[in-house]
Amino acid sequence: MTARRSLPLLVALLFAAASLHADAADSAEAAALLKFKNMIADPEGKLGSWVAGTEPCGGDGKGKGEWNGVICDDGNLHGLQLENMGLSGMLNVSVGALRELPDLRTLSFKDNQFSGPMPEVKNFAGIRNIFLSNNKLSGEIPDDAFQGMGSLKKVDLSSNEFSGPIPTSLARVPKLLQLRLDDNNFSGTIPDLRQKGLNLLNVSRNELEGKIPDGLRNVKEAFFDGNKNLCGEAVGNPCATPTPTPPQEPTPPQQSPGEKSIPVLALMAVASGGTIVVVGAIVVAVKRRREDVEVLGQPMSSRNSKKYTSFPEEKLERGALVKYEGSASGRKTGMAAGGSDQGRLVFVKEGRERFELQDLLRSSAEVLGTGNFGCTYRASLLNGPSVVVKRSRDMNRTGREDFEEHMRRLGRLSHPNLLPLVAYYYRKEEKLLLHDYVPNRSLALMLHGNGGSNHPMMFDWPVRLKIVKGVARAMAYLYEELPMLGVPHGHLKSSNVLLGESLEPLLTDYALVPVTNQSHAAQFMVAYKSPERKQFGRTSKKSDVWSLGMLILEILTGKVPAHDTQQGKESADLVDWAISATREERAGQVLDSGMSRTGNAEGEMLKLLQIALACCEERVEKRWEIKEAVEKIEEITEGGGDHSSTASELEASSSKPAAADDFSSIAIN
Repeated sequence: MTARRSLPLLVALLFAAASLHADAADSAEAAALLKFKNMIADPEGKLGSWVAGTEPCGGDGKGKGEWNGVICDDGNLHGLQLENMGLSGMLNVSVGALRELPDLRTLSFKDNQFSGPMPEVKNFAGIRNIFLSNNKLSGEIPDDAFQGMGSLKKVDLSSNEFSGPIPTSLARVPKLLQLRLDDNNFSGTIPDLRQKGLNLLNVSRNELEGKIPDGLRNVKEAFFDGNKNLCGEAVGNPCATPTPTPPQEPTPPQQSPGEKSIPVLALMAVASGGTIVVVGAIVVAVKRRREDVEVLGQPMSSRNSKKYTSFPEEKLERGALVKYEGSASGRKTGMAAGGSDQGRLVFVKEGRERFELQDLLRSSAEVLGTGNFGCTYRASLLNGPSVVVKRSRDMNRTGREDFEEHMRRLGRLSHPNLLPLVAYYYRKEEKLLLHDYVPNRSLALMLHGNGGSNHPMMFDWPVRLKIVKGVARAMAYLYEELPMLGVPHGHLKSSNVLLGESLEPLLTDYALVPVTNQSHAAQFMVAYKSPERKQFGRTSKKSDVWSLGMLILEILTGKVPAHDTQQGKESADLVDWAISATREERAGQVLDSGMSRTGNAEGEMLKLLQIALACCEERVEKRWEIKEAVEKIEEITEGGGDHSSTASELEASSSKPAAADDFSSIAIN
């Protein structure tokens, strides 16, 4: 009887033990995910369903789990799909918490703000898919980063800031099917990827060089775009063969000073005191050295048409998806849709007088300047207006179709304080952007003079306030019309603010981050000089606000900011200087002496100074949004009338309780 009674009890105990084991397993999964959550930032609360005391794979245990972004199958957690949630943090640190999930097969953190180096993934032995695209990950990836990952099939690291060589351990991943490394800063050669199942490879818009492995000869040419020094059958660019060193020739006779060799463009410039013929300037600028291109406008010879099946390319930051057809026929389709072909100007501004490329080539041109983004010419058409032609070799971040779509988007913009894009000319290695010519030149020249003069042109407070307001309105418009861009302008500085006939500001070189090579943008664009870029390796929506604040400080002080080394003058850290002066109750001393101070003008100037400092706040979370900055700027007046407010009075008032419309929220550090 005792044995018979103990049997049900034993069965019950076994069932209880199994249940406890299952609960422990579930609790371990929840603990691992909660640990991961606590190590990252979730400002939008997208992981609000991750709550202690609940289970990730609750409910029926199939498909999506109870916790947002958790993928389950038969009650087991198989994947994390945390995409486009605004998450941030050091992924290389936080991802270690996920090693407690033995059944994890997919990790997707696409379209977030994660930063830091490549997370260590080789310890996830069973992982099959890794998607980290469109984050702020950076640095070199260890060569053995993918060592021993026998189950790995898909890897997407595109649109980050990785640098250094592509890890050769990827060549030893036996089941690799898809690999996307595009839009990074990878350098060196491409590993010899010989996986038979590999059906997608994209390494475009990096800094790769050397011979493309023979096993990749059938990869579409578009997936190698933007790597200027690659050669091989896949890109139709034969690799140079080593040639024997020729016998050393006798040293030629020394030239006299009057016989020095001068580049062709320089000879043209000297010929007429700085005026050259565009047929020389632009043909030399855009003419390809490839053997299959002999004159400007000739199409490239056809390439190997046997390519992989196309796949959706992510379009300009985080916009909609388009199909990029890399074959010759695909390119023709894109050109027809865009209204362009090789050798033609494409007009994107409606209602503008059209002219042909040959009209441009026959016109005379004046070199306006050479900057970090190429050379700028003023072309005077024989039977038409003058246009400005900007030539760039650093706009290879996207393929042709995406580039043309972005140019059409810019052509649709219309604001009184934006210099409109009129037309463009596309070649794989050269781009020309055409704008209207503005006679008054730039704000930088008005502020700092020309040629390093010690006597800059002075203009008074009403004009400067008018310029600030126009710039702010244009920035607000860009934010509204281009919400898909992380930094809608990206390169706001005084030399990119032109002045019209009535000294109204006209912004130029805006919205070019999506088409500009990442390495070039990081080195030269103003938004990439922001504090968050220096501290965390990434820009933000407020990087343009910081640029606006720096520009306002430059306008108020007449000083060149430290990040702008092109002005040819001693630069200053305007933010530290202005903050120091404000603390020491001498804020009025930072204002340019060339500004008028009638009536209450100085009080209004100092209010604008505080707005500028709020826009330049180092901590992104405390920096103003563009909308708030524009609203405060619009409240500033010229300060006319009999009621004056001196700098000392304004500074003295800073110790009094703040009124509702005071700038008490400005954090000055």
